[in-house]
Amino acid sequence: MSDTDAACAVAHGEAAPEPEQRTLVVVFRTPVAGFLLRYGADLGYRTLLFEPDGGGAGELDLPAGTGVVDRLPALDATADVVVSSHHRGELGTALRDVLAHPVRWVGVMGNPRQEGPHVAALRELGVPEAEIGRVHRPIGLNIGSRTPPEIAVAVLAGLLADRNGRHGGFEFAA
Repeated sequence: MSDTDAACAVAHGEAAPEPEQRTLVVVFRTPVAGFLLRYGADLGYRTLLFEPDGGGAGELDLPAGTGVVDRLPALDATADVVVSSHHRGELGTALRDVLAHPVRWVGVMGNPRQEGPHVAALRELGVPEAEIGRVHRPIGLNIGSRTPPEIAVAVLAGLLADRNGRHGGFEFAA
């Protein structure tokens, strides 16, 4: 049943279908991470912050129920993973650990006009090219986002578009 069909069924007094459980994993504690997790929870995601340096959530205002881990739990094909910084030294190892799981989608924030540093970092760790190719970059809809909340909205809208088989504006003009 499509989302439109489900909405029509609810409007006509029928029971709503159970939504698919989805998990949003945000890698690295950044200002954007807080908004991704908060808005992701509002969208029905189970939320998880992966901070490999063990620093926890710091000063992020996280939604209730958000897990904070320094090692990844088992992740499955319901998980979408967003790496919220490409400047961290743990970028390669964090992504390698994510790619060891059958996650549905993984992407790294960064400038679309440059090759991301994750590519070299993953190659140095011996990650196969096919696995490196699973990592999306750029991420989010091309709506000119500048602030952390705007970036989070663009990223989550892009994830929703991808989940629903829609283009959603992931392509960026040169």
